[in-house]
Amino acid sequence: MEFNSKDCRSNCPINFILETFGDKWTLLVIRDLMFKGKRHYGDFLASEEKISTNILADRLQRLEERGVINKTIDPNNRSKFIYSLTQKGKDLLPVMLEITAWSGRYDSLTNTPKWFLQALKEDKAGLASKILSELDEPSSK
Repeated sequence: MEFNSKDCRSNCPINFILETFGDKWTLLVIRDLMFKGKRHYGDFLASEEKISTNILADRLQRLEERGVINKTIDPNNRSKFIYSLTQKGKDLLPVMLEITAWSGRYDSLTNTPKWFLQALKEDKAGLASKILSELDEPSSK
């Protein structure tokens, strides 16, 4: 079932984003998929923010229902699933890069690697292309 603004409080695009990603966990799951190579349920649980199992299960299910991620059986271990970004999820890359750049500019304690912030400043398109190509590679985990 498609999720669109008819399911929201208003048709405002900012509200649509908030209804889709506006809790404190969803963007972290997307971050882990997009930038940290996490693909399995246990990978997400190992993140430094310590998401609880019930919240993680809910966010993964919601992202799958909204067409942002895919969930497939891991061919190397049929009792596990692999999570990956759909095209809709990959289309969030420019937004995620801008959020990262903004945070790097205003959070003096950011743990974003300096090389990454520099690449964002100097060659954002090249960095985005590299990230997308890595997302399109078959999972090696």
